[in-house]
Amino acid sequence: MQRLTNKRIILGITGGIAAYKSAELTRLYKTAGADVRVVMTPAATEFITPLTLQALSGNPVHTALLDPEAEAGMGHIELARWADLIVIAPASADFIARLKSGMANDLLTTLCLASDAPLALAPAMNQAMWRSTQTQSNVFDLLQQQVVFWGPDSGEQACGDVGPGRMLEPGAIAQLSAELYTTKLLSGKTVFITAGPTREAIDPVRYISNHSSGKMGYALAVAAVEAGAKVKLISGPVILPCPERVERVMIESAEQMLASVLEDIDACDIFIGCAAVADFRPAHQAEQKIKKGSSDTISLLMSKNPDIIATVAQRTHKPFTVGFAAETENMQEYARGKLEQKNLDLIAANDVSNTEIGFNSDENALTLISDKQQLVLEQASKAVLAQQLIRHIALLMTQRIDP
Repeated sequence: MQRLTNKRIILGITGGIAAYKSAELTRLYKTAGADVRVVMTPAATEFITPLTLQALSGNPVHTALLDPEAEAGMGHIELARWADLIVIAPASADFIARLKSGMANDLLTTLCLASDAPLALAPAMNQAMWRSTQTQSNVFDLLQQQVVFWGPDSGEQACGDVGPGRMLEPGAIAQLSAELYTTKLLSGKTVFITAGPTREAIDPVRYISNHSSGKMGYALAVAAVEAGAKVKLISGPVILPCPERVERVMIESAEQMLASVLEDIDACDIFIGCAAVADFRPAHQAEQKIKKGSSDTISLLMSKNPDIIATVAQRTHKPFTVGFAAETENMQEYARGKLEQKNLDLIAANDVSNTEIGFNSDENALTLISDKQQLVLEQASKAVLAQQLIRHIALLMTQRIDP
């Protein structure tokens, strides 16, 4: 079920007594880490309320094709593009017939026609309806269109009949959904990534900071999501958009970044400290703007900032901890020193004196150093390097777990 992490699933519910099982299916999808949007036909709302599915999915339930509120936000075309997978459970005989005919007379059939996502149906109906020539012909035609059918199961039905037509149990449907996807390197893992600079306030309008753009950390967030991880990105002030399927927390100072990191650190499997955190902050922040005055100089008393990555790495049950060392000289020597002093599992060193790959550049070059290995990643785009680094982290974690 970990394969469903970060997957975007539209769960379509049609009219039938089996609709009550869709509540449990929604819960299972959410537990597996999927983002679920529920779409109900009018008949489905007669069997289970939209409010129930909204509470379980954490998202508004869609019921109308021409809902003005939905069109103002995520309209039916946007919703169709959003989905990684569409599952119709239960799928009634009426819905199967309308889908086979290419009809788009409600939101659910419209979504199925407008989306390129895989489509799976879990039929649920009376056994005679399932056996009927019309239904079997409709199913055959849909199978030729690469529509997947899960079930139906056989057994006693609500009407008292016995035979094929029962909807598969929610657990079986959730498992079949997961099996559509290959296992990824970080499936089921939670990754925290810090990125960008911090700003340490001098007064209400001035601060101390650095040139970090956040590009490397954001590229790592994208790569981790692509590897199947759930990602929390704790970011300093940058102008980059939030990557899709990433939980982003924006902060200003080092102390704020540490607080955000520690807020739910017990859920973290991998921590990547990519942010350029200011080593020091003004000991006292002026309440009002400091005036220039007549003096040619000004003195600031500085206090040491918390070492975020060392704090994480010193925990009794620490996550796999990866640091970055941005150096201008003696890169490997300083990086290895940080690896040992801070109890890191891996450190990625880069030479920021090289203007081609320093701060704000779209490219970088990294030297990955662990206690037993050293790997040079040649200059490439930060997106490519992020993918290589994520693969290396996954490999090292496997080596640490295996005997």
